[in-house]
Amino acid sequence: MPDPSSTMAAAPTSPSQRNLDPVALDVLCRRFGGPVPWLHQEVAQRMAARLAIVKARPSRILNWWAQQGGGHELLRRHAPRAQIQAVETRAVLQRQADESPWWQRWRPGRSAALADDAVPARSAQLLWSNMMLHWAADPVEVMRRWYEALEVDGFVMFSCFGPDTLREVRTVFQRDAYGPAGVDFVDMHDLGDMLVHAGFADPVVMDMETLTLTWDSSERMLAELRSLGRNIHPQRFAGLRTPRWRERWLTGLPRGEDGRWALSFEIVYGHAFKPAARVKVAAQAQVSLDDMRAMVRRARPLGR
Repeated sequence: MPDPSSTMAAAPTSPSQRNLDPVALDVLCRRFGGPVPWLHQEVAQRMAARLAIVKARPSRILNWWAQQGGGHELLRRHAPRAQIQAVETRAVLQRQADESPWWQRWRPGRSAALADDAVPARSAQLLWSNMMLHWAADPVEVMRRWYEALEVDGFVMFSCFGPDTLREVRTVFQRDAYGPAGVDFVDMHDLGDMLVHAGFADPVVMDMETLTLTWDSSERMLAELRSLGRNIHPQRFAGLRTPRWRERWLTGLPRGEDGRWALSFEIVYGHAFKPAARVKVAAQAQVSLDDMRAMVRRARPLGR
């Protein structure tokens, strides 16, 4: 849903950087931490079913942006003896620190989440990230951190929204000139190319499916949409919308024969291995004249 606050975002500085409002993104991350959305839990279940392709049971797992992912218990079920470490953004960690009572902040032995920009290299054999990559301003930078955090032959599994998510809402916004309905999500094939660019073994495995959620109440639908995120497009409508406007755009959304609202969510899944580092060979080799003379002398047969 459109966010009433608006701040102009800086233009992307790299090809993989997305056009997101950085201030609104920071506010969004700070709001994470409530009940895990039902859709996130459902996708986590579907991701967990794919863990069967990982033959070895990992002993160290990173749950990347764990708080909203809803995957901790599923990972624990898959690898009961593994050390599972939560990883969060700085904004989430700051909110957790602000909201925690002082006696919990310094409790001995407290297992704190790691900041996503301070994860030790080669610290995990499995990296799991459920339904959060679509909020990354620079997906390739996040994938590079994944690559560095994994051991050789380590495995990354992630899910995120694809570009066809909420197409019904986007159609209404475009048709009635309401401004951007939300940020553009990255295509599955582009995400696969980004993984390879970040260093993961080619080919990577990408897959997608479309889930349709229905509601009999507009209030419940809007509440669930708010739990999934906010409109952080830098050109979103800058002011407050009126109740009359809300009723008008709700009327424009498609409804089934049973009168229920129905919205589509494209879910993208990615899986990739970290390969062993390859030795780089220069396109040209240079040998000095003195080295060449020495090689010739060593190769010349000895005379009597």
